[in-house]
Amino acid sequence: MTAMIKSKAKPKKTASRKPSGKAAIFDRRKYAALLSRSLPMVITSEAEYDQTLTEIKRLLRKGEANLSPEEDRLLDLLSTLAENWEEAHHAIPDAPGHRILQHYMQIRGLRQIDLQPILGSRSITSAIVNGKRSITMEQAKQLGSLFGISHFVFTEI
Repeated sequence: MTAMIKSKAKPKKTASRKPSGKAAIFDRRKYAALLSRSLPMVITSEAEYDQTLTEIKRLLRKGEANLSPEEDRLLDLLSTLAENWEEAHHAIPDAPGHRILQHYMQIRGLRQIDLQPILGSRSITSAIVNGKRSITMEQAKQLGSLFGISHFVFTEI
C-alpha cells in the first residue's frame, strides 16, 4: 500500500534556472523519463559517441531557449559526456610556435624581413619561421604584442 501511495505522489520539483534568467520548476520525474529514453552513460565507443551527438542535436534543434529545465539539464549532461570522449579520443594537437607564427604572418601579409626587429638577424628569423630554432620567451612576448594575442601561443611547453 505504501508503494502505491508513493507512486501516486506528486513529482518532486526544485527551482532551476533557464537561460533567460527566469526561475523554472525542475520536475525530477520528467527528468527521469528523459534519462530513461536517452540512457546517458560514460561513452566507451564511437557508436555511443555518435548516439550521444544525435541526442544533443535533437535537443539543440528545439533551440536552447525553448528547452524545458529537464531537457536543459540533460543537454548539459550529454555535452559533458561528449566533451570527455572528445578530449580523450579526438584531441586536437597543439600547433608548434613556428606554425602559428607562419599563420599570423600570412594573415597580416608579413614577410620574414618584417620580423627581424623582433626575432634578430636574417638567419635567426629564417630559422625560427621555419621551425629550426625555438622562439624565446622574450620573442614570444613581442610577437604576442605585435599580433594582439597571448604570447603563450608561441611557446612550446
